[in-house]
Parts: sequence; structure tokens; C-alpha cells
Amino acid sequence: MKGLPTIGVVGAGAMGSGIAQIAAQAGHAVILVDHSKSALDRSAASLSKIADKLVKKGKWSATVSKRIQSSIHRTSEIERLSTCQWVIEAIVEDISVKHSLFQSLEAIVSPGAVLATNTSSLSVTSIAGKLQYPERFIGLHFFNPAPLMALVEVIPALQTDHSHVDKAVALMEAWGKSPVVAKDTPGFIVNRVARPFYGEALRIFEEGLASPQTIDAAMRNAGFRMGPFELMDLIGNDVNYAVSCSVFEAFYNDPRYRPSLIQKQHVDAGWLGRKSDKGYYEYEKGNEISGGDILTDTKEFDWIVKRIVSMLINEAADALYLKIASAKDLETAMKKGVNYPKGLLAWCNEWGTKTTLNILENLQNHYGDDRYRPSPKLRDLIAQRSEFII
Repeated sequence: MKGLPTIGVVGAGAMGSGIAQIAAQAGHAVILVDHSKSALDRSAASLSKIADKLVKKGKWSATVSKRIQSSIHRTSEIERLSTCQWVIEAIVEDISVKHSLFQSLEAIVSPGAVLATNTSSLSVTSIAGKLQYPERFIGLHFFNPAPLMALVEVIPALQTDHSHVDKAVALMEAWGKSPVVAKDTPGFIVNRVARPFYGEALRIFEEGLASPQTIDAAMRNAGFRMGPFELMDLIGNDVNYAVSCSVFEAFYNDPRYRPSLIQKQHVDAGWLGRKSDKGYYEYEKGNEISGGDILTDTKEFDWIVKRIVSMLINEAADALYLKIASAKDLETAMKKGVNYPKGLLAWCNEWGTKTTLNILENLQNHYGDDRYRPSPKLRDLIAQRSEFII
């Protein structure tokens, strides 16, 4: 649409193509760059297929479909990005490759252009540190599939001019997204706070206290759309394990984020989940064909839910204590980024802070493991006879 800035996207994979689609839907002219012609062709074919389905369902008119598809200009020439006011990178998670790309982009775009990375795991500050003008650099972490997932984490680098944070939030809202602002720390909000959903479930399984099927059923019964093991199988056990290791190392081996030996063994065995037809469940062409025995007494689910959710609440409380994000943004991130049934701080208010603290202290006393150390925020609230203000 007239007057809207031109958006550049680098990387024509699923994420980059999805971001380009969102920008085009919002009325922007988009330049999508990839060195691979086949990737650009696949991107165009994929959008055409999506558009046909949406037209048939009556969600897009034929005119809208044509406008959106024609708004995206695909090219292998990075110099075409010179007219863009925003350039969003969605390429491989390799920091040296990103450094090289953004250094090239700085020589192409105008001085007023904002450069953004879609990284999910790398330091935004580190990427900015290699640039001549780091103050215009920012993280915009979309979730997959980008056109359907509402959440976008907006991550300023240490060097980012704060005016660009406000601009990024406004742009994402104009695109119909739910932006949250996160400090540039390992995992940002979602990948940090969600670690216990997998880690504590794996710990329970390692101890032989419950099967993956029972743990998954317990968490679904608590309102989660998927249990941790079926979600790990969907994500890919190799991907989830790599993120677990990355966060653990980034936090200097903090026991809260310690990866699981069982997870490593599944990766070593090639049991990666749906994509390998075997993980914690068995699949045929990506469809589950075997599960296992499940406890059907929902009373037995209670301790599983309390153990995992209390750890999740503790992470959210600590993220608030360390000013990673506001209470409101923490709640939005977990509900819209990973579809949790309710915000974790609200969940703590519902249970009572003292109840949550007691669960964590009992776990810490039983195991003697710093993994279960409660956030000071929980004790502060009890001392103040208060609760989380959201």
C-alpha cells in the first residue's frame, strides 16, 4: 500500500517465506532474497498453494490473493535491498554467517534502515557488535509457522537505540502480531521459561516414576495442547536437545537447564520423533501408530502437573525478577508462543505463592539439587503478602 515502507527479507526457507507473506498481507512491498533459485521457486509455489486454499475457504478473495503474491519480489541479488527501510534476516543459525550477511547489508541499505535478525538462540548483542552502526540493529524472533503464530519476541541488543524498539513493536502490531519485548539473554522469553516443560518431564521419566504416555496425558488434562514427549517428537529430539545444550552452556552450566541423558540417547539412536518414525512414540509416515499404557485416574496426574508447572512458574518468576521482560509480556509470550492454557504468573496466583514455594522447597530438600532453587521473587511476594501484578 502507498506510504508503507518496503520490507526486505533474507532467506527463502519456511520462516523467511512466512515473514514475507505476513508483510505482504499487511500491504507492504516485499523483496525476498536468497542465493538459491530453487529456494525462491519453492517459496513462490508454497505461497501459491496456501493462497489457493485460502481462496477456496473464502478467507481471501481472488483479488487479495493476487495482490499478496504480486507484492513479493523474489531475487538472488542482495543489492536489491537498497530501497528497503526494514531488512529481516531468516537464515541458518550460524553466527559467523549472520555476521557476514549484516556487514554486507550495512554497505547496501540506507543509513535510516533498520536491520533485524530472526535468531532464536544467538546473542543479538554479539551480532550487533560486528556492525558499524549497531544502534539500528534489533532481534525480531517470529515463531513457526510465522503467518499463524501471533507471538513475536522483540529483542534489543545492548547497543540498540530504544526508538527502534518502539518502531518494531508498532510494526509488529500493524502486522497483526502480539509483540513482547525481551532482554537479550539466552533463550529470550519462551525458550528460557519453557525449558522445564521438557526437562522436568524427562527427569520424572528417568526416575521411573511415570511413562512418557502418562506424563503427556497428565499435562493434556491440565490444559496443555500437547504433552512434553509428543511435543519433543514433533519438534525433533535432535533440535530440542541442541537447544537444551545451548541454553545450558549459555547459562554457564546452571543445573536448572541441565540436559537429559535420555534425550541424548534418543538422539544417538536416531530416534528423533515424527521425522524418523520413532521417538518416545512410534510413527508411520509421521502419524502416530503406538503409544503405550496410560494412567486413567486423573488424581494420579496431580503430582506430575504440580512438579512440572511449579518449575515453569519458577522460571517465569525468575525472568521477572531479573527484568528479562514485564509480567504482561511474560504471560503473553507463554500463551501465544507455546499455547499454554494460562499465564504462569496467573497460575501461581491461582495456586497461591506459598503453595508453589512449598513444592519447590520440598523438591530441593528431597534431591539436594540446586535445580529446584526457588526464585527470590517468590519469597519476596510472600514477605510482602502480595501476588503477581499482571
